[in-house]
Amino acid sequence: MSSIPAAKDVLDATVELLPLPDVAERLDQPITRVHQALRDGHLLAIRRAGILTVPAEFLTDDGEIVKGLSGTITVLKDSGYSEDEILSWLFTADDSLPGTPVDALRGDRGREVKRRAQASAF
Repeated sequence: MSSIPAAKDVLDATVELLPLPDVAERLDQPITRVHQALRDGHLLAIRRAGILTVPAEFLTDDGEIVKGLSGTITVLKDSGYSEDEILSWLFTADDSLPGTPVDALRGDRGREVKRRAQASAF
């Protein structure tokens, strides 16, 4: 078994997922840095069809991790969420945002997303 943490595939089949070598290429980093980002909780991986992948929406068009993502992941983990639950939370539509929390992070509304993550602690 891999030492890289991977969540269950709780995402809709339409969510674009990138294999880890593609993530490394888009971030212009060695694959070992992607592995470390996953271990450190800056990114979350999903195993789909036996392949470790990362949601494409976690990366910007400029080749960076979406601003506020790692902080949001940390807040949710500290609140007791599992990686599966974090992925579900990030990709579940919220009419008051509007859209999903990951859409809001991509739209530079990270403060609001982090506030909601803190408020949802259990």
